[in-house]
Amino acid sequence: MIIGTGVDITQVRRLRQAIEKWGDDFLERIFTKEELKNARTHGSFYQHLAGRFAAKEAVFKALGDKNLGWRDVEILSDKEGRPCCKILNGRNKNINVYISISHVKTYAVASAVITKKT
Repeated sequence: MIIGTGVDITQVRRLRQAIEKWGDDFLERIFTKEELKNARTHGSFYQHLAGRFAAKEAVFKALGDKNLGWRDVEILSDKEGRPCCKILNGRNKNINVYISISHVKTYAVASAVITKKT
């Protein structure tokens, strides 16, 4: 049973500007240590993070939980390279989160579907 869906699009340039302006303070407020470690292994750092940022926004929209913080949602990749989402801090009970991310040089887009665990 689908609980919610969400979609978001992010300009890579705007994310890059935020990182250049606020540096590690911005990165550490938005992304988990694992997300940042993973992003640093990619050649297109800003595109990668823009995709993860859009995915988090899509998850927020799909869940509709105003108490969910940036670092409560972790976007990594599975063994096959597919994006996967973990809801941290015990907020993931009874749900599955499915996400898809795509990006080009200037934009990143992501969608999220939340289902009830059976």
